[in-house]
Amino acid sequence: MDTIANLLYGFGIALQPANLLYVFIGVFAGTIIGMLPGLGPIAALALMIPITFGMDPASALILMAGVYYGAIFGGSTSAILLNAPGVAGTVATSFDGYPMARQGLAGKALALAACSSFLGGTIGIIALMLVAPMLANVAVSFGPAEYFALMVLGLTAVVSLSGDSLIKGLIAAVVGVMISIVGVDLQTGTVRYAFGSAHLQDGIEFLVVALGVFALAEVFVMLHRGRSGSDQRRQIGSLRLGMKDAREIGGPITRSSVLGFFVGILPGAGATIGSFLGYSTEKRLAKDGDTFGKGNSKGVAAPEAANNAAATGSFVPLLTLGVPGSGTTAVLLGALLVLGVTPGPAMLTDRPDVFWGVVASMYVGNIFLLILNLPLIPLMAKILDLPRPMLLALILIFCLVGVYGLNFAVFDLFLLIAFGLLGFVMRLYGFPAPPLILALILGALMEQNMRRTLQVSGGDWSIFLSKPISLALLTVALLSLLAPVLRWGWKRRQGRVAGS
Repeated sequence: MDTIANLLYGFGIALQPANLLYVFIGVFAGTIIGMLPGLGPIAALALMIPITFGMDPASALILMAGVYYGAIFGGSTSAILLNAPGVAGTVATSFDGYPMARQGLAGKALALAACSSFLGGTIGIIALMLVAPMLANVAVSFGPAEYFALMVLGLTAVVSLSGDSLIKGLIAAVVGVMISIVGVDLQTGTVRYAFGSAHLQDGIEFLVVALGVFALAEVFVMLHRGRSGSDQRRQIGSLRLGMKDAREIGGPITRSSVLGFFVGILPGAGATIGSFLGYSTEKRLAKDGDTFGKGNSKGVAAPEAANNAAATGSFVPLLTLGVPGSGTTAVLLGALLVLGVTPGPAMLTDRPDVFWGVVASMYVGNIFLLILNLPLIPLMAKILDLPRPMLLALILIFCLVGVYGLNFAVFDLFLLIAFGLLGFVMRLYGFPAPPLILALILGALMEQNMRRTLQVSGGDWSIFLSKPISLALLTVALLSLLAPVLRWGWKRRQGRVAGS
C-alpha cells in the first residue's frame, strides 16, 4: 500500500502542467538526439545543466531523465534504416533491424522497436518502483571479482553471435579485445599500442568503431557492388503487428526486459551490455536461432526491450546509492548535486518528490514516446525511398558528422575510415562484426576487474571461485560454452541411432 500511495504522490508531481511539458520536451529532444549518431545523451545532458539551474529539482530531473531514456528509445531508427546506430545501446538492434529494412520490412521493424522499447521501459519502471531499495543492496555486493565473472558471461555470447563459423567469430572477438586495450593502462600508467600517437593515448571511441564497422562498411559494400547491387526503391511495408507477432515477441520482450533491468542496476554495465545479453540469450533460446542476423523480428524486440529496461535500471544505483553506473548517469548525478540534492539511501525519505516524481514521469514519458514515434514511422522510413547515391551520401554524412562531434578531432575521421575498411574486408571474407563489437565493449572492463581482483587476493586465482556470485556466473558461462558442443554431440548420437 505504501508503494501505491507513493506512486500516486509521484503522479501528483509528474502530472502538473509544467512537469508534463518538461517530460514532453525531454523525450522529444532525446528521440531526435538518439537518431543522430555521435551526439548522444551525455553531451546533451551536460549542456542542459546550466538551463536547469534554479529549477525545482524534481522538474529538472524529470526533464533530463526524459532526454536520457528518449535517446535510447529513438536510437533504433538510424540503426534500422541506415545501419548507423544512433547510440551505443542500439548496436544490437541493427543486427536484424537493418536486414528487415533491406527486405522491405522497415515499417514493421520500426514498429517492433517502438513497441518493444515501450514495453521494456514500462517493465523496467515497475521493477524500479517495487524493488529499487532491495536491488541497490545487491548492486553494492558486486565487487571486481563479480564484475569480471559477469564480463566473462557476456563474452560467451560470441558463440551465438559468430554465425556459421565459430573460428571467424573468435578471431573477430580477439581483434575487438585488442582494440579495447589501446591507450593508457589506468593501473600502471603504461601507454599500450598507441604507436607514438597522442590521439590514441585516451583509447579509441566505441562509436568510431561501431559506425565504421557497420555504417561506413555498408557504404563500401554498396560501392563495391556498383550497378550490380539493387538500386530499386525498397517498400516500407506495413506497420501493423498482428497476434502472431505478439505471441512471437511476447516471451523475448519479457525475458529481455527483466535481464536488461538487472544488468542496468550494476554500475558500469548499462544499456549496451544489456542489449547484447538480451540478443544473445534469445538467439540461444529461439528454435529459429539460425535466422538471427537475417531479419528475425525477435532479434529486434529483444535488444530494444533490454536496452530501455537497462536505462531505467541505471536509476537504481543513482538515486538510492548516489553511484553513477555510466557516463550519462554521472552527468545526472552532477546535475542533482548542483541543484542541492544528494542522492543516497535517505533520498526516498528526504526527497520523495524527486524520486517518486521521476518514477511517475517515466510512465508518462514512455506513453509520449510511443505516441510520438508510431505516427512518425512512415515519415522516417521514407529515408529508404531516397535514390541510392543520395542514401550513400546521407550515411556518409551521418558517420562523419557524428564521429567528428565526439572530440572535434580530424584524427577520429581517419580512424573511422580505417574501421570502415576493416568492416568491408570482414564482410567480404565472412567475418562477423557483432563479436568484435561485443569484445570491444567487454575487453577493457574484463581486464580491469581481473587485475583489481588479483591485486586484492595477492595473485590468488581461486578468489574467483571462492565468491558465491562470481562462482555462479562463471558456472553459467561455462555451461553456455559447453551447450553447443553437447547439443552437437547429442544430435550426432541421435543420427547414429536412427541410422542403425
